[in-house]
Amino acid sequence: MTEGNKASMLAVWISLISNVALTALKLIVGLLSGSQVLIADGVHNAGDVIATTAALSSMRISKRPADEDHPYGHGKAEVLGSGIVAIILVLAALYIGYHAVLAFFHEPEEASYLALGAAFVSVVWKQWLYVYTIRVGKKENSKGLIATAYDHLADVYASIAAVAGIGLALVGDHYGIHLLTYGDPAAGIIVSVLVMKLAWHMAQEAIDILMEKTVSHDKLEQYTTLVRSIPQVKRIDRIRAREHGHYILVDLRVSIPGELTIQQGHDISRSIKGAVMKRHPEVDEVLIHLNPWYKEDKEPSTPL
Repeated sequence: MTEGNKASMLAVWISLISNVALTALKLIVGLLSGSQVLIADGVHNAGDVIATTAALSSMRISKRPADEDHPYGHGKAEVLGSGIVAIILVLAALYIGYHAVLAFFHEPEEASYLALGAAFVSVVWKQWLYVYTIRVGKKENSKGLIATAYDHLADVYASIAAVAGIGLALVGDHYGIHLLTYGDPAAGIIVSVLVMKLAWHMAQEAIDILMEKTVSHDKLEQYTTLVRSIPQVKRIDRIRAREHGHYILVDLRVSIPGELTIQQGHDISRSIKGAVMKRHPEVDEVLIHLNPWYKEDKEPSTPL
């Protein structure tokens, strides 16, 4: 296992253990204090345990080398894990929103400083987890770990809303302002909207990768510039690239002088591949098809 893989696996294990601890903390304190938003946040965290476990499993699979049945590797396993996280976030958002709305039809529980303290601990803990996992995830281009990081970010939103809602309820209890005592369930509704929005973003990204959407125009331009830097390349007939989980596959059709030998064409292909992969470590493979080019060519020949 490479150092990058070890860093990714460590980050996801820390996330899993943290989610288990925070789930227990929020549910226990929420049940003792009667805080609806903290209980809902605790259930959300319980979903995070499942989501992180899914991310861990998918990351293990995605790191497997290519084999006879999967010649392009197992990278999309991480994308599937990301999709599972998105589904769990949608379910968590619906649960939080449903119970927050129900709470408006009942007399609110008296706000608790214990619940406020638990929510504040969650904000600090989850913010640190988000910063840590997003940094490692982006460095290693791990879709599963990035999904886990966004899951932590959703928890940060949820916990901030919980702190605000519980704080307003405490103010309402202290000063006898009845409307503010509903700050707890009102925060729950805000949390559900924020979590749903984040889940939609994650699901859309996972679908794009599974449907093999091309990489950004800027990336394609960068690859194109590198290919054109090879002197023997006379024309780029087609260039495509797609994400395959934590790595990118590039497909090229280029024209080179038709009088060159097969060996020379082979060497040019290796030069193109080396130039792209050296500058862009996230590229795992460059598939190159060579077309013959002659001086009298005016228009690109039909790619074969």
